[in-house]
This record gives sequence, C-alpha cells and structure tokens, in this order.
Amino acid sequence: MTTLHQEHQAHPHAHGPDCGHTEVPHGDHVDYAHNGHLHREHAGHWDECEADGHTAHPDHDHRHGEDCGHATVLHGDHVDYLHDGHRHAQHEDHWDDH
Repeated sequence: MTTLHQEHQAHPHAHGPDCGHTEVPHGDHVDYAHNGHLHREHAGHWDECEADGHTAHPDHDHRHGEDCGHATVLHGDHVDYLHDGHRHAQHEDHWDDH
C-alpha cells in the first residue's frame, strides 16, 4: 500500500494535538480527520493522505460497529474505525486496512 502525494490546496488551518480534529496514527506520521478526509503535514504544507489500492485486513474477526469501543472517523462516504494504529473500513464481506 502506498500513499499518494496530493497537496491540499488553500488549507489555512494548522492541525495539531489541540486543533479539535481526530488524530489518526498512520505508519510513521499522524493524519488528522477533517471534513471527511485525512490530512498530513508534509514539507510546510498539508497533503491528502489516502491509501492507493485495496488492502484487505486478513484474519479480522472483530466486528466494528456503534458500540465496539473503537474511535470512528468519517472518511468520504463511510466510517473508518481506528484499531491497532490503523483504520479499518468494511468492504463487502471483510475489513480493509486504510
């Protein structure tokens, strides 16, 4: 899975621990959930941080849902669940890693 480098244009808001947006651990950095997508700081600007491709999470027996205990992040047209340092999204009969 790779991450696309797509600068988020005209983003005056500086994300950080007290900005009010959900922090999402993502590999070697932190994304911030904002208006249904994820931002990451990169070289003095903010990038959209989206996975490229489809990566199924194997052997994921836990069923995420309203009362599963994991934080949720609005992501486009669905909800991701923060779990073990990454995001899970339901896809057909399995969970994807985002």
